[in-house]
Amino acid sequence: MKYEVVTLDKKVVVGKSIRTTNKNGQSMNDIGVMWQKFIGEGIYESIKNKVNGKVIGLYTEYEGDVTAPYTFMCCCEVAERNNNDDLDTKIISNGKYAKFTVKGDMVKAVGEAWCKIWEMDLDRKYDCDFEVYNNDSEDMNNQTIDIFISLN
Repeated sequence: MKYEVVTLDKKVVVGKSIRTTNKNGQSMNDIGVMWQKFIGEGIYESIKNKVNGKVIGLYTEYEGDVTAPYTFMCCCEVAERNNNDDLDTKIISNGKYAKFTVKGDMVKAVGEAWCKIWEMDLDRKYDCDFEVYNNDSEDMNNQTIDIFISLN
C-alpha cells in the first residue's frame, strides 16, 4: 500500500472519546457507536470554532501496539478550545506521519486500509493516528479519506 511521509503541525481537536481495544472485535462495535452518537446526537454541529468541515477519527493514548487498549475519538479540528465542558479536547502531536489516501465506502475502505497498515513494517510511534474524512462527495460509497500514522 502506497503512502507518503509528511510533517504536520499540531492540531487541537474537540469531540467525544471512548477507551476500546481491537481484541474480539470490540473496537468495531465501539467505534460504530461513537460515530452514530457524534453525527446522530448533534455533537458535530455543537462544536464551535471548527477549522473546516472535515471530521476526524483519532486513535491515541495507546497502552502498547495494535493489540493493546487505546482511546478512539470522533472529533473536528478547532481554532481554539472554546467548547462545551461535556466535550473532550485532545492535541494531535506535531511530527512525522505516513499519509495513506483511500477512496470508496467510508466504512469498508477504511477497514481494509487499516488491515493492510497493520501488516506493514512501519516505524510506528503509537502516539496519534487519525483518519480525516474529507466529505468531498454526497455519495458515502465514494469518499476520500486520508489516514495518518505517527512515525518515530
